[in-house]
Order: sequence, then structure tokens, then C-alpha cells
Amino acid sequence: MSELHRATIVGVLVRLLREAFAGSPGPWMYFTEGGPGSGLLGTIDRLSAGEASRMSGPGGSTIAGHVHHVCSSLTLSVRELRGETTSHDRSQSWTVSVVDEAEWTALRARLRREYETATTALQTLTAWNEEALTTAFGAIAHTAYHLGAIRQRLAIMATASDGGA
Repeated sequence: MSELHRATIVGVLVRLLREAFAGSPGPWMYFTEGGPGSGLLGTIDRLSAGEASRMSGPGGSTIAGHVHHVCSSLTLSVRELRGETTSHDRSQSWTVSVVDEAEWTALRARLRREYETATTALQTLTAWNEEALTTAFGAIAHTAYHLGAIRQRLAIMATASDGGA
């Protein structure tokens, strides 16, 4: 991949990852409603541990469970970008569902660190190939999916607290 192409692709990947986690910084957005705080980090920062631990949606999962799952998956994606062989079995990443305030604070901090680590991994990767591109785009799409799933749970919770109105 030429340096111009590498720089362009890395720039796009970082921009999409930023939108998924932090929201879109400018007038253009691709899958959030735009603006800082519209990504996963801003969405969950408004929640208490109790809200994050409330079961809702299909399968009775929790927002804390989704966040833990995204953390675990992002860790594996970064390892794959670094050339490590990882398991594609993500079932163990659903072991968290209920958190107290300290655990919720730690889980949100972990998610922020994993996002920062993934951003650095994208920016410093020198050997781009089909597998690396697939891993990077997959991590972004996966995060966007879980952002949507979390927002659906928040809508369900809001409707329930309004008495179904």
C-alpha cells in the first residue's frame, strides 16, 4: 500500500472509530446523530451502575454486559492487528451483567483505554493487508452495532419509566 493510500485509509478508520466511541467532531457524521458525546462513551457516561445493570431488551442483557463485551472484543481486535492469533469465540466476554458504582466506573475507564489503544494500533500499524483491514472495519462495525443495541435498551428503559406512554 502506498504511503498516500495508507495515510488515507488510516485516517478514515480512525475517524470512524472516533465517531463510534466519542461521536463525530464536525459537521459530517456517518452513523451517529453527530456531535461530541454521541458515541458509545458519551452515551454510557450518563448512566448510573443501576441503570447499566438493568436487564432489558432481547435476551435480558444489560448495558454493562454490552460494554464489557465491547471491551473484550476490542482487546482481541487490537491483538489481531498486532499479528497475534486470537480466538473468535467471544462467549466469555458476556460474563459481566451487574456492576456496582466502582465496577461501573472501572468498566467505563477500561472502555476508554481500549478505545485509545485501538486508535494507537491503527495509527502505528505498518503492515496493512486484507486481514488487518477486515479486523479494523469489523471492530468499528461491531462497536456501532452495540451502540445501537445500548440505545435501544435506553429507549426501552425510558418507555418503562414513563409508564409506557
